[in-house]
Amino acid sequence: MPTLHIVIPVYNERGTLEPCIERVIASALPAGWRRGIILIDDHSDGAHYPAVESLVHRLQAEGRDLQFFRHDVNRGKGAALQTGFDAVLAHDPDPDDLVIIQDADLEYDPNDYTSLMRPIIERQADAVVGTRWGKHYTYKSFKHRVHALGNGALTMLSNAMTGYRVSDMECCYKVVPVSLLKRLRPMLNEMRFGIEPQMVACLSRLGAQVVEVPVRYDPRGVSAGKKIGWRDGVRALIVIARERLRGGRE
Repeated sequence: MPTLHIVIPVYNERGTLEPCIERVIASALPAGWRRGIILIDDHSDGAHYPAVESLVHRLQAEGRDLQFFRHDVNRGKGAALQTGFDAVLAHDPDPDDLVIIQDADLEYDPNDYTSLMRPIIERQADAVVGTRWGKHYTYKSFKHRVHALGNGALTMLSNAMTGYRVSDMECCYKVVPVSLLKRLRPMLNEMRFGIEPQMVACLSRLGAQVVEVPVRYDPRGVSAGKKIGWRDGVRALIVIARERLRGGRE
């Protein structure tokens, strides 16, 4: 039975992690598919980690397909994803299994998994990137519109370097088959949010056909725990330029 491997980095998310995992477990998958969860705690602090530990113990007691890892120090989202990707590949999964990234907050809806998986299952794409923006999304505030504009500027620059025509390069939801992840993983080394443009740039260098799928999005602010900031935008620019200088397809 093919597996969707769901890689979930978490850092100080005691208020959202459990409902997020419940949504992941309850989400529908295409017929014949099963799910495996890879949870990576990026060294949550003492106020948050007990909630992570308690949830992991409960899921293990329930017999869920769960792998859990904890970093000794906080290293960043990119580092957590790399730990998760390595865990997926270490168990010799089927090449046609799929891998998806899921943030541990409640901004993204796991009920979008099936639509995100479908283009790859139907051999219409090598990889899928979600898009938050478009006719399906209603902006909730001026601040959210500014956020979208900033992401749009980074995405336009990324497209210019990769040749893709996606509208939301920074979207959390990215789906790749295991066969492609094996080639992609050695190219990834960004420790923080720079992993997002790096993944897209590396997919381009591998000649992967990428399509985007609209996804639901419920943005949160810094007061609610959002961690990405303007420095990460600067880093994204550096990563986009650096990956372009690394050359063409591999």
